[in-house]
Amino acid sequence: MDLKVSAEQRRARLVARHHLRTPAASVADATAAMIALHATDPVTVYLSAWARTGCAAGQVDEALYAERALVRMLGMRRTVFVVPAGLVPVVQAACTDDVARRLRRQLEKDLGNGGVGDDDPAAWLRDVGESTLRSLAGRAGGASGAQLSADEPRLRTELSYSPDKSYGGTAYITSRILVLLAAEGHMVRGHRRGGWSSGQFEWHPAAAWLDGPGAGAGEPDAGAARAELARRWLLTFGPAPAADLQWWAGWTGGQTKAALAALPVRPVDLDGFPGVLLADDDVVDEAAAPVASLLPALDPTPMGWQARDWFLGAHRDALFDRTGNIGPTAWWDGRVVGGWAQRPSGEVVFRLLEDAGADAGAAVAAAAARLESWLGPSRVTPRFRTPLERALVA
Repeated sequence: MDLKVSAEQRRARLVARHHLRTPAASVADATAAMIALHATDPVTVYLSAWARTGCAAGQVDEALYAERALVRMLGMRRTVFVVPAGLVPVVQAACTDDVARRLRRQLEKDLGNGGVGDDDPAAWLRDVGESTLRSLAGRAGGASGAQLSADEPRLRTELSYSPDKSYGGTAYITSRILVLLAAEGHMVRGHRRGGWSSGQFEWHPAAAWLDGPGAGAGEPDAGAARAELARRWLLTFGPAPAADLQWWAGWTGGQTKAALAALPVRPVDLDGFPGVLLADDDVVDEAAAPVASLLPALDPTPMGWQARDWFLGAHRDALFDRTGNIGPTAWWDGRVVGGWAQRPSGEVVFRLLEDAGADAGAAVAAAAARLESWLGPSRVTPRFRTPLERALVA
């Protein structure tokens, strides 16, 4: 008979393993506990780290740029994450290599359709990439996209997109080539340019930026890397349906099945739905006093699963945008009970979407006051805005 794991037990594990009750010792430890922090919206990295450590924004920068214990990279689902430096080769082999191959194929196709590269757009793209990397290597201390474009003018080649659509137009291929070279492991996003909400970064040669313990150890076999990433995901997000792992990693069904087959897992019953759990990861009653948390848009906790009803309830329409991005959320006892936003005045406001009780309201209000104090003069607006966040700001 399959082990039965209730939603209450899963929520208790979520609170404990995601450091929503007991702070992690450091930003690096908090990131490792979550496997990675979403970084599509740069603000998410800082707010996700604060929610799990209480750290200052400067401590996040120190981990990213001074210690280089964390690295920005394209990873699961072709999404930008901040990943522990030691885990970069695993994510690269498990997810990013496949992403890079798709990016290169699509760019070669678009170049050919745009008449770029004569009869061999693939060769043209290789040549531009090699030239760009030579330019980057020659610039001590990293370079911006504009600086690299000045060195290699072909980066400013324009392509037309969807000319028959209202949203169509032309755009430089600069970012597409730089993102491709990074996805292939040749370069990394280094120091940010601007404040901690800035999405502009300097590019650095990967070998120079990642020079340190473990650097140059080589990339693991793709199958072994997927198994290791699946193991870590199960420790952080399990027990869960295998389909959630497939969605989170951006794998095919075959890749997911092979990764789980390489691990000692056992089937579990998740309130009537099939799931998997690492065989030696006992489910114990981790219930404790309820705790309130304010998590940012795209935080790795709500983005860890595709099937979210067991902690999200009926709040999807208010808290997600049209393309599936979750906004800022308010949590109580391991489940989502509302959302929050920061107004232009700096005030952090929230709305509970259900009657969670007086204790929950008081605890969420206290968390909002702490966050408002932490943000100080900084203003944060999620890159992907949701109905409740917009309503709270209005």
